[in-house]
Amino acid sequence: MKAVIGRYGTALAALVIFAGFAVTAGNFLAVGNLLGVAKQASHIAILGIGFSLALSASELDLSFANLCSLAAVATGVLVHGGYPPGLAVAAGLAVGLGGGLLNGAVVTLLKVPSLIATLAVAAIANGCAFMITGGVSVVGRWPTAFTALGRGTLLGLPALVWWMAGVTLLALVFLKQTRLGFRLICTGEAVNAARLAGLNVRGLKLLGLALSGLCAGLTAVLLTASLSSAAPTMAGDFLLTAIAAVMLGMTMFEPGHPNIQGTLVGALTIAMLGNGLVLLGAPYYVQDICLGLIIIGSVAVSASALTRAAFEV
Repeated sequence: MKAVIGRYGTALAALVIFAGFAVTAGNFLAVGNLLGVAKQASHIAILGIGFSLALSASELDLSFANLCSLAAVATGVLVHGGYPPGLAVAAGLAVGLGGGLLNGAVVTLLKVPSLIATLAVAAIANGCAFMITGGVSVVGRWPTAFTALGRGTLLGLPALVWWMAGVTLLALVFLKQTRLGFRLICTGEAVNAARLAGLNVRGLKLLGLALSGLCAGLTAVLLTASLSSAAPTMAGDFLLTAIAAVMLGMTMFEPGHPNIQGTLVGALTIAMLGNGLVLLGAPYYVQDICLGLIIIGSVAVSASALTRAAFEV
């Protein structure tokens, strides 16, 4: 029983919270509301999965929210300018991936700890986003072929839910079913042993950070398509929520280790918590307090993994 609670206790607690909101919050169980929770969780989950992939290589990425905003600006500017939607999507993904590769290069080649390196890249991305837009949001009535990426439906489910499910599945297969994913995890678990085993540690750390950037780029495209707008700070609020989802995920399924299934449950839990509190009429600041408590509690469980990721070079 103790082992079960240690492995699944947080997930069971999320079910208890769900049941509590179902009883106390009006319309919480309405299909439209639950789909809204899933859509809200999708952006958190995809960004969190990217953060988890970097953390699996024992690297901390604090730039993903700013890279997401910059990628959204690049996407929005191109769509607004009348360029083909495919080009705009490619640009958003390229900006995210390029930012991730820059993080990886600074960490692996210049030997800057990821905590400092990614904060620096975040500042660069923020400056570039404001330089491109002049601080003004890009808004327009954009082609349906583009907005359908974030607003469309498939088999009765929102497109964002399918994107979240697809990214989750791909990440799980990559980490659990491929040699490259296994080597990424080995690098994060014991970097010195990985070097002695002949693994390309630098390349694997670069890969983890690049994948985090790519997830930021994908989220930017979906966010821009959903809102039909782009702004230089539009993803700023996702920094803490995505990190909280990952930290919460590290308290379940594989305690103390970043894991994709835990991140997904963490994202859904945070989205559900915010939605339930709104339906109960709680003040807006209560959600921030709860988010802070979640981060403190989950980091206390996973402190060693985070310390290693932040300062190891």
